[in-house]
Amino acid sequence: MAASEAPPFWWERPDWRARVLYPFSAIYGAVARRRMVAGKREKVAVPVLCVGNFTVGGTGKTPVAIALADQALRMGLKPGFLSRGHGGSFSQPHVVDPSHDSARHVGDEPLLLAEHGPVAVTPDRAAGARLLIERGCDFLIMDDGFQSARIHIDYALLVVDGRRGLGNGHVIPGGPVRAPLLAQLRLADALLKMGRGDAADTVIRMASRANKPVFEAFACPRNPEALAGRRFLAFAGIGHPEKFFDTVRAAGGEVVRTRPFPDHHAFTKEDFEELSWLAEKDELEMITTAKDAVRLRHGTTVAQSFLKRLVLLEIDAVFDLGHVPERIIADTLATWRRRTQR
Repeated sequence: MAASEAPPFWWERPDWRARVLYPFSAIYGAVARRRMVAGKREKVAVPVLCVGNFTVGGTGKTPVAIALADQALRMGLKPGFLSRGHGGSFSQPHVVDPSHDSARHVGDEPLLLAEHGPVAVTPDRAAGARLLIERGCDFLIMDDGFQSARIHIDYALLVVDGRRGLGNGHVIPGGPVRAPLLAQLRLADALLKMGRGDAADTVIRMASRANKPVFEAFACPRNPEALAGRRFLAFAGIGHPEKFFDTVRAAGGEVVRTRPFPDHHAFTKEDFEELSWLAEKDELEMITTAKDAVRLRHGTTVAQSFLKRLVLLEIDAVFDLGHVPERIIADTLATWRRRTQR
């Protein structure tokens, strides 16, 4: 479930709804904890770095995974991505082909990742890993799947949003947390706070007390000077559309109108007509995210034509300390070497 599809009370202070749902959260949490701790995880022949999060919804994992893949390339490695995907299902692991696949079948995030390395889409990440290894990959980055993957993880980096943190702190269905917090922290190797804000301070303090490294990174727009002084209708179908709107404002763009859509939204002709009408009425340019753009780029002819009218905000995950990506890759490699030498 995406953050934008989740009940709003998940992201507010705990109230009666979270308390009423607590018995169900306890059952869900117990099952999730057992799956994480007792589940058998297959060990594969190459290092596996997982970029996950504590909660449902977008925390900026995909830009982080891309930044780490780019670092792996600079270190002479051949990274590949493991993703569950969003959309179509495959009976066998599928390697994304950007020239033929659509977001409806493989998901928008895998299409973005495919610009930086091979991507295997499958719920069975161990099978996906074997396929990528056959294709020549010697370093695997798992986008999500920390709580449920049946593959051995050499390094688990959990991303937490600085503004939303863990929401109300309750486990599904009473809140957005995927499994009991302590169970997740025990299996994490490090935390990454993404963006400004103090909502993640509690979990960061807990991680620090457990001697887990805590890093920071930010979503930085490319060429922000190109947005300064321009008036926009900003729309997005991502986990936290508000973060995108704020990023446009921070880059100097004037966001006159906003139009949020659910995460992974499949845009329709009616959506295009509505957005065009709103923009023309107030003499605005239209701006959206790279993730939304990839769905349009691999969509219908009408979607591709609409894309040509848009301004795109492309972002990079930039770490507070420039050496951190190299450290994460190096630590993953060191853990893998110890594992394979036993």
